[in-house]
Amino acid sequence: MSEIYRLRRQRVIHHLKENGIEAALVTSPSMVYYATGFRSDPHERFLALLLDARSDEETLFAPELDAGAAGEMSTVAAIVPIGDTENPYEKLKARLGPSVSGLAIEKNHVTVDKAERLQAAMAGVRLHNLTPLLEGMRMRKTREEIEKVRLAVETVEKVMNHALTHAVVGMTELELTGELEFQMKRLGAEKPSFETIVLTGRRSALPHGVPGDAKLAENDFLLIDMGVVQQGYCSDITRTFIMGEGTAEQEAIYEAVRAANLRGIGAAKAGRPLSAVDKAARDEIVSRGYGPYFTHRVGHGFGMDIHEYPSLHGSNPDPIQPGLLFTVEPGIYVPEIGGVRIEDDLYIREDGTAEVITSFTKHLIRLG
Repeated sequence: MSEIYRLRRQRVIHHLKENGIEAALVTSPSMVYYATGFRSDPHERFLALLLDARSDEETLFAPELDAGAAGEMSTVAAIVPIGDTENPYEKLKARLGPSVSGLAIEKNHVTVDKAERLQAAMAGVRLHNLTPLLEGMRMRKTREEIEKVRLAVETVEKVMNHALTHAVVGMTELELTGELEFQMKRLGAEKPSFETIVLTGRRSALPHGVPGDAKLAENDFLLIDMGVVQQGYCSDITRTFIMGEGTAEQEAIYEAVRAANLRGIGAAKAGRPLSAVDKAARDEIVSRGYGPYFTHRVGHGFGMDIHEYPSLHGSNPDPIQPGLLFTVEPGIYVPEIGGVRIEDDLYIREDGTAEVITSFTKHLIRLG
């Protein structure tokens, strides 16, 4: 595995040399992990990987309290600890020297304040955008990465199964959320990959609603959207249930979403535009009369972060290609009735076909 990290760093250095840029500074924790093997949450402290294309030197700046762990986990030999009272930009300047005219940074991650501090420390330095290269590298997952995702999926599906026997009428959304997140930890997950969404009744029509004191009630939808992190990689799954028997309208909404989910998955083949996945799912929902109630894109990439490239919306012309990992999650949200979303995780294999990593049933389940 250490060889993979080294090759990733070398690819960045090669890019710098090709474009006449002296150095790169990688600062997002997930990208530092991707390039070094060292994973941490530095909070407000300074964490950065410096790659110098002039000398091929690699330096990892880490908070002093994490320096020991960085030395053990990272595949970078040079570790520079940063104390809480030290100026990291002066240490960076000392490492780079006074003659740097170009520095590549993650412009989607570096704040204006940090960019200004970089420019103040290295007068006249021009900041280049490293994000497109890094996103391009990360969007194509290796089999090793997918195995970590698969483990996270297996865990979260066990949690979803737990919900089937523990979701009861009268329980609040928050109570069920707490039960599910406890099970995540019990089953070995590091943490949820995002804030768990448990919504019932009309509140299930809020695509990103926040669990509250609403109680699960007979004949209401119950929507559960959750994921876990294991070995640094995320999973993401949504399933919707009915408490009790429900109504014919609820069943029609559910079946429309299920059909759209299957259509979207069927459109996910290498060579087609990413927009084709959204279009296939959306056309199914429109054909059943629920078009105005599908209010978001059909999916998103994920990996170490829960949202990564690509974005699967109806205007994305970029081609589907082997190595992509993304969700397919159509939904219908009718304010007076509630909402249904069914979400699966897909990986595009080397032969261009889609592997559905999630396996939890999509047939309608009535609880209680």
